Amino acid sequence: MRLPFEEAGGTCVFSSEWDTHAKVTYAANFDEVPHGDITAIKASNIPSHDVLLAGFPCQPFSRAGLRKGFADKRGKMFFEIMRIVQHHAPKVILLENVKGFIDHDSGKTFQTAKRCLEELNYTVYYKVLNACEFGLPQSRERVYIIAVNNEKLPHNKFVFPTPPYTRTTVGMLLEKRVAARYTLSDTTWERLQKRKLLQATRGNGFGYRLYTHASPYTNTLLASYAKGNGDILIAQKNKNPRLLTPREVARLQGFPEHFLIPVSDHQAYKQFGNAVAVLLHGQLQVR
Repeated sequence: MRLPFEEAGGTCVFSSEWDTHAKVTYAANFDEVPHGDITAIKASNIPSHDVLLAGFPCQPFSRAGLRKGFADKRGKMFFEIMRIVQHHAPKVILLENVKGFIDHDSGKTFQTAKRCLEELNYTVYYKVLNACEFGLPQSRERVYIIAVNNEKLPHNKFVFPTPPYTRTTVGMLLEKRVAARYTLSDTTWERLQKRKLLQATRGNGFGYRLYTHASPYTNTLLASYAKGNGDILIAQKNKNPRLLTPREVARLQGFPEHFLIPVSDHQAYKQFGNAVAVLLHGQLQVR
């Protein structure tokens, strides 16, 4: 979330991340180690800021999870954000989460979050946007929540960008030369085919999905790609399909070519799967 705001001239004054491997990637790219667990940091120790950017764990609200919402320990991270907002009252807040956050618990979860922001004197705007409509070859629907401080920006109204519907293909992100280790072994390929067949007999669509250079976009990149579930596979002529490389998943999320990947493939897949679509974030602005 930091990248497009820095490109627009912003300065990051504070960041928080508890995952050890994510800290390594962050430090390699921004020359600073983020602070640790936000629950252990006093709001008064965080510098004043105009814009607060935050993503909070999506698993409690995802259709792929148990959907426990705020009852899940990870779901309570939203209230940590509110703790900081209450203390600093930034001009603008940008939050991102899975599409399922909107309708979780028949919409009650989102209404609770919206009410929390409104009680702190913010006007709330929200919309589900899909990365594939903004120039990335990935279908990735996420809800973007913009909250504008009514006291500090009384005459400003946020307008969501109109999707340019830029034509994309999976081929635009693929590397020309890929190491043999990314090609599935016969054993793995057989396992994934059996798993997909089993899921089909159960009436659901879980399992690998195969893409070519000409495919317009992939399905959503998940952190579970690190587990080798074959969510996104690239077809190869006279070979078993292959996984995307870490650089390819970085491109799938809109990260620039100069973004360093100093961690293992497993950690890279996890981190990019948890990341936001950088290219889309660059098109959000307050007017």
